[in-house]
Amino acid sequence: MAKKTIDHAFTATSLTSSASDPTFAGALSFMRRRFTKDLTGADAVVWGIPFDAATSNRPGTRFGPQAIRRASAIFDNDPQYPFNRDLFAEMAVIDYGDCLLDYGNHHETPKAIEQQARTIVDSGAFMLTLGGDHFVTWPILKAHAAKHGPLALVQFDAHQDTWFDDNKRIDHGSFVARAARDGIIDPDRSIQIGIRTHAPEDFGIHILYGHLLEDMSAGDIASTIISHTRGAPSYLTFDIDCLDPAFAPGTGTPVSGGPSSAKILSVLQRLHQLDIRGADVVEVSPPYDHADITAIAGATVAMYMLGLHAERRASASHG
Repeated sequence: MAKKTIDHAFTATSLTSSASDPTFAGALSFMRRRFTKDLTGADAVVWGIPFDAATSNRPGTRFGPQAIRRASAIFDNDPQYPFNRDLFAEMAVIDYGDCLLDYGNHHETPKAIEQQARTIVDSGAFMLTLGGDHFVTWPILKAHAAKHGPLALVQFDAHQDTWFDDNKRIDHGSFVARAARDGIIDPDRSIQIGIRTHAPEDFGIHILYGHLLEDMSAGDIASTIISHTRGAPSYLTFDIDCLDPAFAPGTGTPVSGGPSSAKILSVLQRLHQLDIRGADVVEVSPPYDHADITAIAGATVAMYMLGLHAERRASASHG
């Protein structure tokens, strides 16, 4: 016990140190990373946006960041599967806490998210965001595009989110259309995976519908994503309803016929060639979850996103 600590999120002496908290105790930051608003020395930043006023069906995703952080405590200090490495041995990761929002002034929400996101993005750190409903990706994309230019959007989702809006609506079903119209994303290099609904417009974005995934291997899906983005700076957004409700019941607009968590995690594992500039996991709604099934899936997807970034950093340092 002499070398063990508790509440690693506050007691850590280094941004690259491992935690020894038991899974059932301690401060619940994402994977026990240090809670801090100091971006100095951070290679990657985990940030929550507890917002769900844009939902068109069941609310509750404002509790998503808390649930994902809680579920991430199951990851112990062994090398993280399937990356076979301590993700934090050479990559300094902090938990930046949550976005500051005024729940009574939703018209100010997009600007608040974008401004706070820009602070993180401009620091040079990789930003992993925990939602929140999928509207939050719109101001996040703006913050990334301001630094990197138009991005290839890699979207895991049951919905296209390309419905029309007037650029004023707070709506989680139209952010992709807005990003395409405004030149924030490059539709020709963007791809949507797992779609199981129809929208009036696709803006030329390539779609791998849910039924197609059933006949494709994880390797084929990953190869399609990599070849379609063609090396462009990419943003990876993961709506948890991409997964079948059997694997993610805790979400606002579940759609049957989706892929398993095992298959999609196998796809994510193979995306190390993508030039991912930022990422998010959204639409985890704990009020509709059971036994943290959805939160665990969301936390695992988020961990894979950090794993991909760690692999890319390691490859660059050895290249």
